[in-house]
Amino acid sequence: MNTKYKHLVISVFLTVFSINTICAQEQNLQDSKELYSKLSFYDYRGTNAIDAAIGTSVINGDFTDAEFELYFKLGYKRHITDHLNINFTYNKYNVAFRDLYNEGFMSFDLNIEYLFNPYEEFTPFIQAGYGYNAANYFETTAAKAQGAIGIEYIVTDGLGLKLFGEYNHAFSDELDGLIAGESDDTFFRLGLGINLYFGGNKRKQELLSYIDTVIQSNLVK
Repeated sequence: MNTKYKHLVISVFLTVFSINTICAQEQNLQDSKELYSKLSFYDYRGTNAIDAAIGTSVINGDFTDAEFELYFKLGYKRHITDHLNINFTYNKYNVAFRDLYNEGFMSFDLNIEYLFNPYEEFTPFIQAGYGYNAANYFETTAAKAQGAIGIEYIVTDGLGLKLFGEYNHAFSDELDGLIAGESDDTFFRLGLGINLYFGGNKRKQELLSYIDTVIQSNLVK
C-alpha cells in the first residue's frame, strides 16, 4: 500500500471516528436534558397524592328544575408513570329538584388519569373510570361510569390546585326517585380541589445518579 493511499485510509477512519464520537456526545447530552426534564416531575409532584375537592353537583333526571347541591371528595392516587396515575376516591353529594326532592348519595370511584404536561407547573388532565353509587344508608345502589376533564397548577412544590368538571352516567333510572322513560339518570359534578403529593425520592436519586454517569462519560470522551 503506497503512502498516499495509507494517508487517505487514515483520514477516512479519523473522520468517521470523529463523527461517531460527536454523535454519541450529542446523544448523551440530549439524554441528559431529557432526564433533567423528568426530574422536574419530582420537584413539582410525586409518585403518590392525597386528593381532596369541594364543589357542586346537579342531576339530569326525569324531573325539571334541578338544583345545584354541595359535593366533596377525598381520595388517593398513585402514579404508574409520570403521565399516568390510578386513583380511588370517596365522593359525597346530593341530588335535588326544587321543592320536590333532595337526597344524599355517595360514590366510590376508580379512575385512570392522564396528565398532559407532568414536567410543568401547569397541566391539563383527563380521567375516566368506573364507580359504585349508593344512596345514604345504601338503600339503593347502582354501578356507574364517569369521565372528567380539568387543569392543575402547582402553587408550591408538592401542592397542586385543580379545577375540574365530571360527567357521570348511572346504570339506573332510580337516582332521582322516579323511574320514567328509557334512559338512565346522569349527573355532573364540578369541583375545586388540591393534590398533596409525596414520595418519589428513590426514583429521583436514581435519575440523578444516571445523569452523573452520563456527564462523567462525556468528560472522559
